Amino acid sequence: MKDNNNDNRIEEQKIVNNLSRVGILGNIFLALFKMVAGVFGKSGAMVSDAVHSLSDVFATFIAYIGVRLSKQPEDDDHPYGHERFECVASLILGIVLAGTGLGIGYAGVQKLFSDEKIAIPTMLPLVAAIVSIAVKEGMFWYTMYYAKKLDSSAFKADAWHHRSDAISSVGSFIGIGMAKLGFPIMDPIASIVICLFIIKVAYDISKDAIDKMLDKSCDKEYEQRLREFIEKQPGVIRIDMLHTRLFGNKVYIDLEIAAKNDMSLIEAHDIAENVHDNVEKEFSDVKHIMIHVNPEM
Repeated sequence: MKDNNNDNRIEEQKIVNNLSRVGILGNIFLALFKMVAGVFGKSGAMVSDAVHSLSDVFATFIAYIGVRLSKQPEDDDHPYGHERFECVASLILGIVLAGTGLGIGYAGVQKLFSDEKIAIPTMLPLVAAIVSIAVKEGMFWYTMYYAKKLDSSAFKADAWHHRSDAISSVGSFIGIGMAKLGFPIMDPIASIVICLFIIKVAYDISKDAIDKMLDKSCDKEYEQRLREFIEKQPGVIRIDMLHTRLFGNKVYIDLEIAAKNDMSLIEAHDIAENVHDNVEKEFSDVKHIMIHVNPEM
């Protein structure tokens, strides 16, 4: 008999490898290209943008490691699995992104208040900014598409890392363009604006990772859909308790349902088993649901 789970794992590993390859090679190319353009084109904003792209290489590597570790099967020491490794990877990505943003902002402020005359950039950084916007936006959509297929929070964070780089390149383009029009001060100001965008993305990524590490409950809309589905199952009279918690990118559920008080233990067990199987089939992110059956009062 064909092992579908094994086939799925192989397919997922291919996707993870491809995402990592595209992320690392694409960012190395862009970082080198933008660094050369920034140095020879006399643009501090483009140099800052290059540093951001370089941090993306590290970010993709961390996402790759986190996803690989999270896919390990349960064992005696980790009976609930390893999904939280993705949260750890996402949190590290958020911290790296925040550090990158602060470094870019600090360099921009230093240049802004420096007595040194700000050079007017050449056309080369403008070309680099356009190339970066196109490439990074493409990498965002590519990574996000497969991150959703994998339901991977680490690669979703990596996708937003790509988007933040595209946004920073938009800021670079505007700042460099304004500098070429006779407002050289706009080049370091662009670096500061880029910093703010990056820190906002870092905050969102880190908050999501921390929520999932702290067993945060699912949102009200999700729980309402879950409640309505369970109440429609045969034999379920009402729901006495419904608790959900996020464990990495998976959901665990503790449920108490009421059933007729004159049925046998076997009948009550069959109702619970049916609810268990149908919930895990309908809600693909539910890894396990623990059900207790109460007698109707």
